[in-house]
Amino acid sequence: MQRRDFITLFAGVAATVAASRNAFAQQQSVESARQIGVLMSYAADDPEARQRVGVLEQRLHELGWTSGDNLKINYRWAAGGDAKTLQMHAAHLVAMRPDVIVCQSTPVLAAVRQESKTVPIVFAQVTDPVGGGFVESLARPGGRITGFSDFEYGIGGKWVDLLKEIAPKISSVTVVAMAGHAGNAGIFRVIESAAPALGVSLTRVELDRDSNVGREIGTQTKALILLPSPIAIMHREAILDLTAARRLPACFPLRYFATSGGLMSYGVDQVDEWRMAAAYVARILRGEKPADLPVQQPSKFEFVINLKTARALGLDVPPWLLASADEVIQ
Repeated sequence: MQRRDFITLFAGVAATVAASRNAFAQQQSVESARQIGVLMSYAADDPEARQRVGVLEQRLHELGWTSGDNLKINYRWAAGGDAKTLQMHAAHLVAMRPDVIVCQSTPVLAAVRQESKTVPIVFAQVTDPVGGGFVESLARPGGRITGFSDFEYGIGGKWVDLLKEIAPKISSVTVVAMAGHAGNAGIFRVIESAAPALGVSLTRVELDRDSNVGREIGTQTKALILLPSPIAIMHREAILDLTAARRLPACFPLRYFATSGGLMSYGVDQVDEWRMAAAYVARILRGEKPADLPVQQPSKFEFVINLKTARALGLDVPPWLLASADEVIQ
């Protein structure tokens, strides 16, 4: 064999060995990867859901945990927060023996907690975790559950006040809630307390997965407040279409309702919650206990006014209200 042929053969063998070693190392890495589960009350193709999990994965990567390398992420989706679907997905995730489960929304957290008494849980977008019995206190959650709360009950008073400011002639408001949602019940009580002083009467409508939005939100509705829930997310297009068709002043809990044509929104930056939730997941993967990680409440709220929609409704938005908005959509 000539020297040149030998060198070529040797190089080929070396490359094959290196490739085999890399493949073996990658297989070992995947097999030894830590594992988390994520249960969402969104549809898998919902762009808002994809944005949230994208932020989760990006922040985990920045903190040293990369999906497909040293981390495996199992997603489950339950649009509308149907109890049976949530319980089924919660059981599947728990059976995978994950190191952490990330829960989005109060119904999701309830389902996962019921399914497992040992798996650490990080939640996002949960209303009143103390009142719901999920943690002992915000500063010292105790147990295996911690996370990020996005709405306090008191925000309900802010919603009805904003609606009255932007549409001062309204005297009745329909409040749209999710049937059986404990957080919605707490917010509604605050709205009930605030309404009389503003000269507003209330009607409460509850939706579920199978609700006909147009029928449930009757033709007598003059203005609307939508409470945050998986059902609100699921039916958002139908609700936005209805408020446009019936020319209803409405206050929504999340920014994307206003950017999609709703009159206004006032709520927290939920995307940022997922960035912070990723940091808690990373800390737990490195050995910290959920009991030692305080539940965090929102410190920043976003107020968005869709001025184009206001004009279509014939509303003159007070200058001071425009000035107080974080974003005005022209």
